[in-house]
Amino acid sequence: MLKGINPILSPDLLATLRAMGHGDEIAIVDGNYPGLEHAKRLVRLDGHGLIAVLDAVLSVLPIDDFVSEAIFRSTVGKDRDALDPVHQELIACCKRHEPKQPVVPLLGPDFYPRVKAAHTVVQTSEPRLYANVILRKGVIYP
Repeated sequence: MLKGINPILSPDLLATLRAMGHGDEIAIVDGNYPGLEHAKRLVRLDGHGLIAVLDAVLSVLPIDDFVSEAIFRSTVGKDRDALDPVHQELIACCKRHEPKQPVVPLLGPDFYPRVKAAHTVVQTSEPRLYANVILRKGVIYP
């Protein structure tokens, strides 16, 4: 345990977040996602839901502000604009931490290859479907 660090952030996840460079992406996925199959590096956070993990990660991870789009979410099937409750919670969480960054919906054919290319995949125990997000790391300014 560390002061000021959310205890959901495991040693493996903290090391991963620290090791990532500017522009690297991290995917946080639900319990149904094929994490092991899609991940270059997999960090498991069993017992935690997506929103709690997202909130913890965003408490320490700077989001890229060199690009217009740096936060992406999966969609409900082929409906780009549908918002399940988990998507509404995800967007609200991102807005608390990064109010200027939009959360961009990506259809499966665009979302899955981006997860496979991500630096790391964090697998949660989130039971809700389509509860997946990708974050692009930014910089800490001097």
